[in-house]
Amino acid sequence: MDNPAKTKDLLAEVEELRRQLGEANDTIEAIRTGQVDAFVVENGNGHELYTLLTADRAYRMFIEKMNEGVVNLTTDGIILYANSRFAEMVQQQLSHVIGMSFYDYAEAAFRPQLLALMQARQEGDSKGELQLLAGKQGIPVQLSLTTLEQAEGHTVNIILTDLSSQKAAQKQLENANIQLAQTNETLETRNHDLQQFASVASHDLQEPLRKVMLYSNIIKESFAAGLGGKGIAYVDKIIKASERMKRLIIEILNYSKLSAGEGDYIVTDINTVITDILEDFELLIAEKNATVIAGHLPTLEVNPGQIRQVLQNLLSNALKFGRNNVPLTITITAERLQEKSFESRRQTDGPYCLLNIADNGIGFDQKYALQIFSLFERLNSKDQYEGTGIGLAISKKIIDSHKGLIRAVSNPDQGALFQVVLPVRHT
Repeated sequence: MDNPAKTKDLLAEVEELRRQLGEANDTIEAIRTGQVDAFVVENGNGHELYTLLTADRAYRMFIEKMNEGVVNLTTDGIILYANSRFAEMVQQQLSHVIGMSFYDYAEAAFRPQLLALMQARQEGDSKGELQLLAGKQGIPVQLSLTTLEQAEGHTVNIILTDLSSQKAAQKQLENANIQLAQTNETLETRNHDLQQFASVASHDLQEPLRKVMLYSNIIKESFAAGLGGKGIAYVDKIIKASERMKRLIIEILNYSKLSAGEGDYIVTDINTVITDILEDFELLIAEKNATVIAGHLPTLEVNPGQIRQVLQNLLSNALKFGRNNVPLTITITAERLQEKSFESRRQTDGPYCLLNIADNGIGFDQKYALQIFSLFERLNSKDQYEGTGIGLAISKKIIDSHKGLIRAVSNPDQGALFQVVLPVRHT
């Protein structure tokens, strides 16, 4: 049997340990809530007194409410004070944290980095990221280190911000960027394949079409007497249909080429572009008895060939859709804008330009204002007004590639207004 005296001594020792533990817990709680302003720490050099001048009651109550972890250390890294959030982060009781080395809570691979931060803060505040031990796994944290002046020396204050959510979001963003890059690569490959197909298809289609037109003309010229009036009319229909088909093939090819983003942006005088287009349309303008009034137009950084195509398409439409017995008038004007918007305030040196191409032609119902920019959309019979229905779709694609805007405003028999917003410079 056990010696009764020995058992009594052991019980007394256990009771003393309980008393000391209870006293330690009370002390930690008092420190945490600001009820204690000084305490003694035993280290290899004996006992040292720490007065919490920078951690008074209000300060400690404040940091206890923070979402970040906060610790106060000796210069050797011994934890003098920690808030509850830090204890949660390392998944330990607060009573176990006090008096421990802060280095023990950093993953081994990051301890040299922590030591470097501790040394760097001697020259001033320092910041860094490391992995904090939390049970069996680590959590990424940002450390903000500041030296605090004490009557008996220096202590180190560290604020720890949990970066877990930020790192997870960053990882998701990286994965999304990888997927986006893969998708872009796939799209570029498909666009290239589409352009190759369009080029080959247009060539293969044009060759038999060229023969249809050639032999139709031979039949018309060589066998006119035998065809009679009705036969010649049928041949003319074949020739006209073939010509429309040829224009359609060429415009489809032009549309597919826009995806390649060919050409560079060059500072271009739009006045010169309009002058060249009007010279090309000289005979058509005279035939339509039209008047074209062009105001002073700006110099823009654009792809000259593509912008020429846009303006040529818009002027061609204006000339095409004139009203019978009404002299056709087309006006071209420009204004500078503050913002990329049709409703933007005007500004003499604004970063955007608004181009207006207005006519007094047949117009159209405003409900079709978006539809007309789609491929192969026509509001009028091809027998009455020739065209492929691709011109405005090409124009919109070009303006989109220039990071601009295009729209149409119209009413039946009241003309049409086409507006284009373009950045003045792209760099």
